[in-house]
Amino acid sequence: MDFKEHITVVEDFPHEGISFKDITTLMENGEVYRKAIDEMVTFAKKREVDVVVGPEARGFVVGCPVSYALEAGFVPVRKAGKLPREVLEVDYGLEYGKDSLNIHKDSIKPGQKVLITDDLLATGGTIQATISMVEELGGIVVGIAFLIELSFLEGRKNLSKYDVHSLVTY
Repeated sequence: MDFKEHITVVEDFPHEGISFKDITTLMENGEVYRKAIDEMVTFAKKREVDVVVGPEARGFVVGCPVSYALEAGFVPVRKAGKLPREVLEVDYGLEYGKDSLNIHKDSIKPGQKVLITDDLLATGGTIQATISMVEELGGIVVGIAFLIELSFLEGRKNLSKYDVHSLVTY
């Protein structure tokens, strides 16, 4: 299936010069959304995933149905101050400044095989921060799956030691 046909490109959003890839039109079509998730599940099954990890918020939209289909757990990665138990925190760079992400310290067990999911691979900063937390907790990243990859931003280069799967590339 050509998933690109179901993603709406919105020019000059959220700022002039940005060509925003809107996945909500893909998600609104139940059959297409299911097929996209099924393709990610197929990728994951070959890796014998124990747990799926996704950064907020769109990583939840992709990761939760993947974890459900795999009968695996789902671990959310959140912005600072959003998780109630003891957390591991990592700072990462943004285009103009920095941000931080948190994961519960007890959410990943040493040796667990982890699939990381998100809607979009751009520069890879969010995913690199997520990987660093998973690995610090002893998890083994066995794959990373995205709906969309913006290849011109070369985020895949930053993830070269991992098995990366994208459904659509721009």
